[in-house]
Amino acid sequence: MDRDLLSHLPVVVAVARRGGFALAAAELGMSPSAVSHAVRLVEERIGQPLFARTTRSVSLTEAGKALVETAAPALQDIAERMDRIRGIKGRPAGQLRINASNIAIPLAVTPVVTMMAERYPDVTVEVVADQGLVDIVGEGFDAGIRLGEMIAQDMVAVRLTRPFSAVMVATPAYIGRHGRPRDVADLANHNCIGYRLVRSGALYRWDLAEDGKDVSVETRGTAIVTDSLAAIDLALAGVGIAYVFEPLVQDHIAAGRLVQILPQSAIEEPGLFLYFPRRASMAPKLRAFIDTAQEIGRTSSRTPGRAA
Repeated sequence: MDRDLLSHLPVVVAVARRGGFALAAAELGMSPSAVSHAVRLVEERIGQPLFARTTRSVSLTEAGKALVETAAPALQDIAERMDRIRGIKGRPAGQLRINASNIAIPLAVTPVVTMMAERYPDVTVEVVADQGLVDIVGEGFDAGIRLGEMIAQDMVAVRLTRPFSAVMVATPAYIGRHGRPRDVADLANHNCIGYRLVRSGALYRWDLAEDGKDVSVETRGTAIVTDSLAAIDLALAGVGIAYVFEPLVQDHIAAGRLVQILPQSAIEEPGLFLYFPRRASMAPKLRAFIDTAQEIGRTSSRTPGRAA
């Protein structure tokens, strides 16, 4: 094996994964010119272009796709084995890349990363917040965090939180001005804070329960957001009714800052899960995350009234 070629393969894979030279350079901590040089060297050695470049986009050629499909899994396997070797005599080490939905950050990620910073200082946890589903293997992530119902069957899933409800909330001031919705249909007469789905561009329809059946409700209002925390801020400001997961607002409800609307229409979600390919479960850095999360979960389950 050409040693120069081998050392530049991670750069090629990064450009393919990020879809551009500048993004790959930022991820790798290299200059864009150094990334271009590395790619050009590999192209010269194999005698074929790997990327079709335009002023607006970078895409793999047929040869590039074949190379990346071979190199990416091999490089990932090498990285995982190196992490295991490091963990034999010492503590887990390396970078753990996790793709998580926005709501998972406060509910399931922050407590774990906080504890890991003390216990495993050689592990760096990189969390990419993403509302849509991604191919965690193809995008170079070690694991993902999503609601249980959204996880592919071929993944290993580890529960991070208990099931929780999706609830509607508003301030007492809003209710004082506009009254409470009488039923699900009456939401049409209220200012509901909407959600824009980033990847599809569609407006999210609220999943609710009515007369024992699940219903999908189209709402309207003067504000649309892409993040639950933004919806909570707007609800606290008295803008309108927000649709959020109950653990995110339980303290506000307990303090009287927010009031639950139509509690009988709330649905229960399965909770958040960490998911990853089966082979990845042996990586010490991922094992450290799982063990820490499960310890926090056991502690939380013994604390009355706390959702984790």
